[in-house]
Amino acid sequence: MALDTAELLLHPVRMRIVQAFLGGRTLTTTDLRAELADVAPATLYRQVATLTGHGVLRSVGERRIRGAIERSYQLDEAAAAVDADTIRGMTPEQHRRAFLTFIAGLLADFDSYLDSGGGDLARDLAGYRQNAFYATDAELVEFITRMRELFAEYAALGPGPGRTRRLFTTVLLPADPVTAQDDGDAPSEATSSTS
Repeated sequence: MALDTAELLLHPVRMRIVQAFLGGRTLTTTDLRAELADVAPATLYRQVATLTGHGVLRSVGERRIRGAIERSYQLDEAAAAVDADTIRGMTPEQHRRAFLTFIAGLLADFDSYLDSGGGDLARDLAGYRQNAFYATDAELVEFITRMRELFAEYAALGPGPGRTRRLFTTVLLPADPVTAQDDGDAPSEATSSTS
């Protein structure tokens, strides 16, 4: 059965598999089983096969281990992207489901961090925070462009000595249904943070 990209990624395990490959990683199903230890192996293999069958994951290598073939996979980021027309066509309920799937994956990542001995956010340079600022649509487009450029600069560094793979998650949405007017007294930025 053919699935569109949005429907394909709305599955919580498939979303977590895709997220595991972020950062240009090459992983085997053995690697995925270690990272997603709470997922039953049969479910993991089935969802990897589904993602491979839809071109989201691609096999980039094979090696024989004790008579079995172990494949290495990489994410095809273009195939994992949901296009603007699909996003515009989603109903509010589909958006809620997609966001819930996204947040469930984020929660699983945070649980994994805590379960692996994390929890000292200052030591690990980790945290979660919420900021607010005022911007016109044009200013927001500029902000997003600059953020993407900055992220791309650091993502291009890749793995190396002393480097730790870090997850950077964003959610951007208007805080108010009505555009706020800057009367000079409103703060230009507000922050809520754990670190």
